Amino acid sequence: MSPTRLATALAVAASMTSLSLQAQTLNIGISGSPSSLSPARVTGGVWEEDVLRDIFEGLVAIDADGRMIPGMASDWEISDDGTVYTFHLRDAEWSDGEPVTADDFVFAFRHQLDPATASNYAHRLYPLVNARAINSGDKPLDALGAESLDDGRTLRLTLAEPAAYFFKTLVLPFGYPLPEHAVERYGDAWSKPANIVVNGAFKPVDWVSNSTLETVKNPRYHDADAVTLDGVDFHPMEDKQAGIQRFRAGELDILRDYPAARYPWLEENLPEATHLAPSLGTYYYVFNLADDSPVADPRIREALSLAIRREVIADQLLEGAVEPAYALVPTGTDHYQPQPQPGLQQPIDERQARARQLMKEAGYDPDHPLHLTLRYNSGDEHRQIAVAIAAMWKPLGVEAELRHTEASVHYEDLMAGDFQVARAAWISSYDDAQNFLQLLSAESNNYGDYQNDQYDALMAESDVTQDADEREALMEHAERIGLADYPLTPIYVYTSRNLVDPALDGWHDNALNMHPSRWVHIGD
Repeated sequence: MSPTRLATALAVAASMTSLSLQAQTLNIGISGSPSSLSPARVTGGVWEEDVLRDIFEGLVAIDADGRMIPGMASDWEISDDGTVYTFHLRDAEWSDGEPVTADDFVFAFRHQLDPATASNYAHRLYPLVNARAINSGDKPLDALGAESLDDGRTLRLTLAEPAAYFFKTLVLPFGYPLPEHAVERYGDAWSKPANIVVNGAFKPVDWVSNSTLETVKNPRYHDADAVTLDGVDFHPMEDKQAGIQRFRAGELDILRDYPAARYPWLEENLPEATHLAPSLGTYYYVFNLADDSPVADPRIREALSLAIRREVIADQLLEGAVEPAYALVPTGTDHYQPQPQPGLQQPIDERQARARQLMKEAGYDPDHPLHLTLRYNSGDEHRQIAVAIAAMWKPLGVEAELRHTEASVHYEDLMAGDFQVARAAWISSYDDAQNFLQLLSAESNNYGDYQNDQYDALMAESDVTQDADEREALMEHAERIGLADYPLTPIYVYTSRNLVDPALDGWHDNALNMHPSRWVHIGD
């Protein structure tokens, strides 16, 4: 960088510190608006987890480096056979002064498994004894393998069989306690800011959906003395370019994600604020496999997948800020070798020829086009990728109509199966291949409703296998089987892209891209 540009960049960085920082209130731009503030009601968006991680805390928590640390539990033991987890709770209070007890965890788990709740995270609890049967309505809630002992000071979780990944998942929203007394008093309205009771570092005080969520420091949080911020305000920023402008104007202190194509400019002009780091996440398109879907034919799905030029998207459209994806599980996942979808690494001319042949066999070509709808959540980067991929499909005889909605609506529609082909993504909240492969299981964020008994059997066997190498082999076999059916197609591997005010300390880039605000403070 030239001396003149360096001076300009430093001047811009120096001017970014917002008035909110001076008041110790952090303003964070997130990628969407939460669908709810109840852990049992969210859809699984990264932006929802960003918010919930600040206002709730589970048995285990996350430090500034993305590592698991004690949360509401001060310590724990796991039985030798891996089926009994015993957590000893610390002295902690809800924001209204009521004690946090093991009963609140038992209530939370039962509430999420209650069929009436229809929680998107219910399947995460299936390793517990009777959880699946409870969620299907075949057993009562009190049959769950979750017990409060020692006057609420100890929580015992009993698994039906070992699940090697289970402990890692406890950082997710399903692992948070719920204030039974508040839920009983207010019903579904308990999570509105006027009524909400939390146990995390910050408490919501004002929120209108799709607008700013304001929080203040929770003085009853068990580690409140170490929290230096007065509050955190979350601003939905689906328009990432607008987010950059607000960051440069000092209206945002952190922007969670920026367009990959903007990385070269940001690195040149805001070098102290621009963060780009390896991350465990996959950007993909999912196919609706319903019988009446235009992509129900596996030949069409294979053709669409083969025709996507991932290197062009990653290296040219997104300026090299991401890596092409050929598998569902991203490179860098612990103790795992990603298994590429068949054909994706063949030369492009061979892929295109194969794709045209498959479409012709299915009855389509440019003179007899296939009409389908490609959906994506609002955002310039998603639009650019959709436009590019639609152009790559056109020579096959595919006419793609592009539709977009804001993020919460988009994912609600995906969960309801209201799409044909759609953009989706999975950002890992724990470092385990199972976190990605569960997307193709019957009881998960399996938007396309993919079902394969052999796949499910391999994943079920891997869940109870204690030997790491044997478990890896089972999951790799499952990925090969699943991707060969083309229920989805990977496009790129994520990097974590954040803009962070240089005046902040306590922000550490990590592979999980998880950054609880309790660790952030203003530097000296």
